[in-house]
Amino acid sequence: MIYLDYSANTPVAVPVLERFVQIERRFIGNPNSHHCAGNEARQEMDSVTQSIAARLGIEASEIIYTSGASEANNLAIKGIARASRHAGKHIISTALEHQSASGCLTALQEQGYEIDLVDINRDGTVSLDHLEELMRKDTILVAVCAVDSELGVSQPIHQIAELVKKYPQCRLHVDATQAVGKTNIIFEGVDTLSISPHKFYGLNGCGILYKRKDLVIEPLIHGGVSTTIYRSGTPALALAAATDTALELALTNQSENVNTVQRSNTYLRNVLSAYPKVRFNSPENAIPHILNLSVTGVRGSDFQKALDKHGVCVSVKSACSVENTPSRAVFAVSRDRKNALSSWRISLSHLTTQTELEEFIKIFDLCYKELCK
Repeated sequence: MIYLDYSANTPVAVPVLERFVQIERRFIGNPNSHHCAGNEARQEMDSVTQSIAARLGIEASEIIYTSGASEANNLAIKGIARASRHAGKHIISTALEHQSASGCLTALQEQGYEIDLVDINRDGTVSLDHLEELMRKDTILVAVCAVDSELGVSQPIHQIAELVKKYPQCRLHVDATQAVGKTNIIFEGVDTLSISPHKFYGLNGCGILYKRKDLVIEPLIHGGVSTTIYRSGTPALALAAATDTALELALTNQSENVNTVQRSNTYLRNVLSAYPKVRFNSPENAIPHILNLSVTGVRGSDFQKALDKHGVCVSVKSACSVENTPSRAVFAVSRDRKNALSSWRISLSHLTTQTELEEFIKIFDLCYKELCK
């Protein structure tokens, strides 16, 4: 098997799994329980949260543990929308968002909220001029991804935050799921931000929502205080500790890992550009971990299935997308529906070897010749 779908899921790092097992076996009490076992677990939970906060450069009180980025996006978007409904019901987002964000917007639209999508430039970045045009006094939320999962484009979060700051009733939510360990995370001017450790060699089933202190949102899950009033449930101490270790590894080795991935990306671009029907959709300014391409005249799902028969794992859009529909992200930058239907994604890791890439090229060549007859 040649795994080239690291943006969908990453293998857990050994130190992360070891930390999880160690904490899970050592602390048997519920951190919410008022006895010695519970108090011991609570102290460890507080210590882990302080450590995560220090790594991210935020305050411990600004961390909300969730089951993943999908829940974090739902909590942020719906929580802000409901808490701010007295100020307005206008929300701005993009066509680049993950389904856990765009699905929230669809649900809110059905409840009477007005949703506008900002234009995307040809390089995949948000049009700041159009965003400024869309902003209104009753705009309560701008929701954008730091790095989109299909093209790998980093958005100008600083500039977006500066625009949003001009509207006191408006909040900025950033989905940073694809950013951790790949590019710098920006918190300045951001009200909420979601991350998920299974994207950076952590465990599935856990996530973090950063919520700026003093910001009030409405919770999705009710029934107790837990580590925060904004998300009830028994604190998952071992998952939080594993997330701490995953963050440590990702942030410590970020520069070295990005350079390794960049070499792999450059190699693929150089080799694949020799094929006349290959079209790269990921702009040059995209993070190197994601390389989105199309083979003209061949549906992305057909090429993905052909590769899969040879043991090559790639994605058509993000893993949570609806099949056999054009990529909204690719259409946004190419303005070409057929090209968007032909698109698929290679996502790389520092774990990807040159041998794997060379074998992938051989398999790609076979599939290309078969499907492009």
